[in-house]
Amino acid sequence: MDLRPWGLLLALHSLGALFTAAIEVYTPAEVEAANGTDARLKCTFSSSVPVSDKLYVEWTFTPEAGGASVQVFHYQEQPFPPESGTFRGRAIWDGNINKNDVSIVIRDLEHSDSGTFMCQVRNAPDVSGLAGEIQLRVVNKVTWSEMYILALAVGGACVVIVILVLVVVLTRYRMKSRKRSTEISMTESKEKEMVSEKMMDSSDTDI
Repeated sequence: MDLRPWGLLLALHSLGALFTAAIEVYTPAEVEAANGTDARLKCTFSSSVPVSDKLYVEWTFTPEAGGASVQVFHYQEQPFPPESGTFRGRAIWDGNINKNDVSIVIRDLEHSDSGTFMCQVRNAPDVSGLAGEIQLRVVNKVTWSEMYILALAVGGACVVIVILVLVVVLTRYRMKSRKRSTEISMTESKEKEMVSEKMMDSSDTDI
């Protein structure tokens, strides 16, 4: 039996699978970082073909407040940080192509950096596939001065509470002491009266 037609079909099937295979990009859905700190935006990928010098990576950003998307970073044989724009000097390559890692770091975060970062990877001929999306949220950072003020406020409140407790305790103690003193005085007075009465009764009896 002639197997050549089957071999041809298998070759065509393999060739079709090669060109229809989609590259897979993996990113966290959301990253939260404090204002003024650095954030690592992790992006890894898997490809149906070995990584070559044709690998192309592009990072873009869409502000949360709205507006056009801007290019943040791109890689093609080597990293190309932005030469202008808000991410100039702040977007840094932190990937490792040998490990299929194309991550970047955004330094000195600002509130305006909140938005959607997209990581798109192409490894020809494996060029189809969805980009990874990261929702970055930049939150307020508590400064040392704010912490100091907060600590003073909490400490002051604790001191006031302690003083109030001491005042209440001392007031109750004094009231109890006065009550006891009054009871003792009344008891002594009654005892003296009883002694006096007994002495008077004894004098009457002697007469």
